[in-house]
Amino acid sequence: MPHRTSRRTLLTATAAATAAAATGALAAPSAASAHPTDAHTDRRLRRIIAGMSLEEKVGQLFVMRVYGHSATDPDQADIDANLAEIGVRTAAELISTYHVGGIIYFTWAHNTRDPHQIADLSNGLQRAALAGRSRLPLLVSTDQEHGIVCRVGEPATLLPGAMALGAGGSRSDTRRAARIAGAELAALGINQNYAPDADVNVNPANPVIGVRSFGSDPEAVACLVAEQVKGAQGAGIASTAKHFPGHGDTSTDSHTGLPVISHTRAQWEELDAPPFRAAIRARIDSIMTAHIVVPALDPSEDPATLSRPILTGILREELGYDGVVVTDSLGMQGVRTKYGDDRVPVLALLAGADQLLNPPNLSVAWNAVLEAVRGGEISEARIEESILRILRLKSGLGLFRHPFVSHRGVDRTVGSRVHRAAADRIAERTTTLLADPGRLLPLSRRTHRELLVVGADPASPSGTTGPPTSTLANAFAELGFTARALSTGTAPNQARIAEAVAAAEGRDAVVVATYNVTASSPQRTLVTALVATGVPVITVAVRNPYDIAHLTGAEVAASLATYSWTDVELRAAARVIAGRADPEGTLPVPVQRADDPTRVLYPVGHGLSYQGPSRRESRDSP
Repeated sequence: MPHRTSRRTLLTATAAATAAAATGALAAPSAASAHPTDAHTDRRLRRIIAGMSLEEKVGQLFVMRVYGHSATDPDQADIDANLAEIGVRTAAELISTYHVGGIIYFTWAHNTRDPHQIADLSNGLQRAALAGRSRLPLLVSTDQEHGIVCRVGEPATLLPGAMALGAGGSRSDTRRAARIAGAELAALGINQNYAPDADVNVNPANPVIGVRSFGSDPEAVACLVAEQVKGAQGAGIASTAKHFPGHGDTSTDSHTGLPVISHTRAQWEELDAPPFRAAIRARIDSIMTAHIVVPALDPSEDPATLSRPILTGILREELGYDGVVVTDSLGMQGVRTKYGDDRVPVLALLAGADQLLNPPNLSVAWNAVLEAVRGGEISEARIEESILRILRLKSGLGLFRHPFVSHRGVDRTVGSRVHRAAADRIAERTTTLLADPGRLLPLSRRTHRELLVVGADPASPSGTTGPPTSTLANAFAELGFTARALSTGTAPNQARIAEAVAAAEGRDAVVVATYNVTASSPQRTLVTALVATGVPVITVAVRNPYDIAHLTGAEVAASLATYSWTDVELRAAARVIAGRADPEGTLPVPVQRADDPTRVLYPVGHGLSYQGPSRRESRDSP
């Protein structure tokens, strides 16, 4: 797969042909959703809409969180949380009160305890929705990106995330990962997944995207986004490309602030647009907006979520997209900095959005939209356009015919042996060996049996795996090594570092799990102290692959990148280190030098292998 365009090249290139881009000359051909409807279906859906009350119509536009493992009988703490935040006791009461068109699952909302519970919750939600006057099924959604964003954990199959798949570079692996993820979500009654991430991560300091992106090359990202769309379609669920018009070059987290993208229109066309064009060509079901400002696309400097020039002018009219547009969470600070919570949902609809995701106060948002329609600011015809798109999606997913799932389907699909085996093989092909100057790897049990595993133990994305040091140590033990785990954290103090140094005595090698190392990071101090013991040190970057730039002077024996710290990636890293698998991954992003970020330490495409006539060969891109 080609990896050609770097951020530096794109952002310093001349803005030739801007006029052609501005007129939409590069627009993709018109495309609808992955579930096109015929005229007969549309007539049926329009009849349903005509029979809905205004309150039901407004409700269909909202996708809301709710606390609890059950639609009707949540724990008391979840009842209290629902009353405090939403003014209802249960999910069923939320649906009957506000007629919402969708529910989003979160781990922290206690929606995802175990597979049978999730399926029962989904069925309970659908029963509550179908008890309404219009008998409309729900879109049940979640953020199951895999990697570092994962709401449904073990015993469901956990898969490599986007940047890991970018490192693997395999279209078939990427498509298969999405199909496995989609099949398991569908078995749980989750029919809309907020993935794949279509952002092109060209900023190593990006605090919110990073390894959620497939990489820094627009064409490579576009290719893999399209494959994930196809995989989700094959599993029968709706996929969502996010975050339009592109969140990959931000240094501000839109959860806490309002990022500004300084790309020119020409740079946006070349850098940010290709993955969304590819998703539309692949007939993506839904596209999620970004709470970012792009002055070149909208001089008003409204967030893209609230920008008619961006959502209607570019996404609808220029790119030809007529599927569902869902906002990112309306509780994020990025969309709340300029307007109040009563204006945000109204402005999002006027901009061209269809689904309003997770407002901080549902009553305020719901009533604001209701009054905007009653007062004529938004026409009823306008919201009916959005409702038709939403109902088309529900119809295409078969929810009007088959809204329920079964425990038998869960047991047959979720966490199946075939799925887990596929995840392991895919993860092996994504693990990237960045450096091995002394040819230490693969480790031999004859010469390096006694291992110490230290480092960071970030919380599991799904709450069901890890901690990483224990996972790695257990994986090495299963491979015939003797391994001790010692968690030192992301900011080890001197006492913890001294403990790790003492524990390294008598060991044949030390494996250090690193997590977002910086120049002043205590993790760097830990690695330096361990290297000074004379015991070979192997570092494993368990999130961003840029850690190695801050460890080049520490003389580590070898460095790898896994792009996430869930068990599937860590077990694969252990197998690679032990020589049970070849490190096939290559960098999908460049790693700049720490002392001079304008220079590249390791380019896109860099990766070492155990194969080749000299046992090791670099596979750097030319």
